[in-house]
Amino acid sequence: MKFSARFIRSRGLIASLALALLVTPTLAPAQLPTLGDGSDMTSSAERKLGEKIAAELFRDPDYIDDPVIDEYVLGIWTRLMAGARARGELSPELDERFAWQVLVGKDRTINAFALPGGWLGLHLGLLSVTATRDELASVLAHELSHVTQRHISRMMTQQSRQAPLLMAALILSAIAASKNADMGQALIVGSQALAAQQGLNFSRDMEREADRIGLGVATQAGYEPQGFVGMFEKLQQASRLNDNGSFPYLRTHPMNIERIADMRSRLPEKARAPVPEPDLVHAIMVGRSRVMSNPGVDALRGLVAESESSTFASSGRARQAGGLYAAALAHSKLRDPQAATRVAARLATVVAGDAAALRLARLLTAEIAFQAGDPARAAQQLDGAAPGRPELILASQAQVMSGRAAEAAQKLQTWVAVHPKDAQAWQVLATAHTALGQTLRAIRAEAESRVAHLDYKAAMDRFRSAQEIARRGGADHIEASIIDSRARQVESLLREQALER
Repeated sequence: MKFSARFIRSRGLIASLALALLVTPTLAPAQLPTLGDGSDMTSSAERKLGEKIAAELFRDPDYIDDPVIDEYVLGIWTRLMAGARARGELSPELDERFAWQVLVGKDRTINAFALPGGWLGLHLGLLSVTATRDELASVLAHELSHVTQRHISRMMTQQSRQAPLLMAALILSAIAASKNADMGQALIVGSQALAAQQGLNFSRDMEREADRIGLGVATQAGYEPQGFVGMFEKLQQASRLNDNGSFPYLRTHPMNIERIADMRSRLPEKARAPVPEPDLVHAIMVGRSRVMSNPGVDALRGLVAESESSTFASSGRARQAGGLYAAALAHSKLRDPQAATRVAARLATVVAGDAAALRLARLLTAEIAFQAGDPARAAQQLDGAAPGRPELILASQAQVMSGRAAEAAQKLQTWVAVHPKDAQAWQVLATAHTALGQTLRAIRAEAESRVAHLDYKAAMDRFRSAQEIARRGGADHIEASIIDSRARQVESLLREQALER
């Protein structure tokens, strides 16, 4: 489950622990019910359990809020959600109550996982090995189906009615142990660890159910069904090569011939062996993932070398797009903005004619300028650009640093009014208000960013600080009133958390 590589090095003990939740394989039923979820756990309780785990993942250093990647994943996720609704797999109750949010981790391992209450996790390592967006959609559809079918709560019900909060405590203690090798080793040899090890995998029936329903959801959403087979074959090949820890997904979702054959048999005859069209945007996302997964200097130089090889120019258009994007971003990370800009210009030439890919090339050019310490040039690159979240965040950061904080604040205020859970937008808004000398508004924005990451205690500290400033006089009375109202709401959430412990 954990994003951190240290977490993965614990031999997969905790990886997707929330997914399995201490269920022993011997308790798996021969058949799953097709009607009803078979769970004694309410959707509200499951949501609260998921929030406890998600709050810790938000604090993990491997959690990444990258607007470009998040937008791409969200685009796929939104279509899958619509497909699940259209097929009747997502009930109105779960649709309303669950979070339905994907958290991205910069870990290079191949992993994705479902958590209680509609939270999902995706490692950049998994995204970077997919050949098409259909393959990525197949993984997300599979995990989505685990949630819509309430596999987690059903398994918890089957497992001797263990208290949900006790299991949440185990998961959170495992996260804490991952920060310390000795503690992690002690956890492995402990009795709780033995119980957890037995329950790392979903039952075979649940895996097949998630495959079947996930395939239907993905095709309903417009994705090619062969994405499932392609992804499964990749994972099976990895399992045959003796997984060395880079594929934790294999331990929580073991591949076998039967699952792949079943998926292949469900494909329409005409869809079994198509030649996929080059997807420039997906290739670019793969390139970005390879860089953003935080490789070392040698790895970054390797990405640059790939784009300079003698055979690179003769490779397919999609491969060139992904390779040039990765090389340009790698040059920027290596603090060579001139080379980064030159490669980005080559990228723009390769993707000419593809509006979506050209947009990403333009964003990359602005990002290179910003990282090179030229925020004014970065802001100019994005002036008049489409109002997507990546443009908004990067342009606002550049505008604040180049003396246009008022402009940034106005746009961000409009954005967070519609997207109040966008923690990064709130944080950039806080810097804009600080630059404008609006201390009260800056503190409130910081508090809202903590609320968005479920850190209610930190948010409450900031709200109280803002209230103290307001009491000293001279404050914006409307803003002070908003702060008082939000402080009461967050205080109520804190009380609820205290009662649940």
